[in-house]
Amino acid sequence: MNTVSTDLTDPTPFLCRPPVRRIIYGGLGLFLLLIVIWPLVAQLKDPDFQKHIAEHRVMVGMSKEQVLQAWGGPQTINTTFTTEGLRHEEWIFEDWENAAVLKHRYLYFEEGRLIGGWFQGSGERLPMQTPPNPHNPTPRS
Repeated sequence: MNTVSTDLTDPTPFLCRPPVRRIIYGGLGLFLLLIVIWPLVAQLKDPDFQKHIAEHRVMVGMSKEQVLQAWGGPQTINTTFTTEGLRHEEWIFEDWENAAVLKHRYLYFEEGRLIGGWFQGSGERLPMQTPPNPHNPTPRS
């Protein structure tokens, strides 16, 4: 009698193999480390942000005075206080590219230090749409 081995167990999937998982986790760990370390290295190279100010760039950790030197004054400043008494400020800068395109830059400060910001892309002003059935009152006689 011939006995044929019918071992139908599937091999371990590629991504579940220990060496592959170590490489993937190592790569992700290195990526996260670079995300955290890179801004710190940039700050160590320019501790007083003079290079950033000269290039009109802002960076987390700058004081309000340094941001004013780099970008100038904002159009709007919104100030709030937390329940712990911390002062939060939102600075809004408006950049007009032309008569129809407005872009915003937002910076957030906590106790006078820049903690973050974001950029809102094209806020193109579109012509106002008139309603399809405008209300036209008829005069009473």
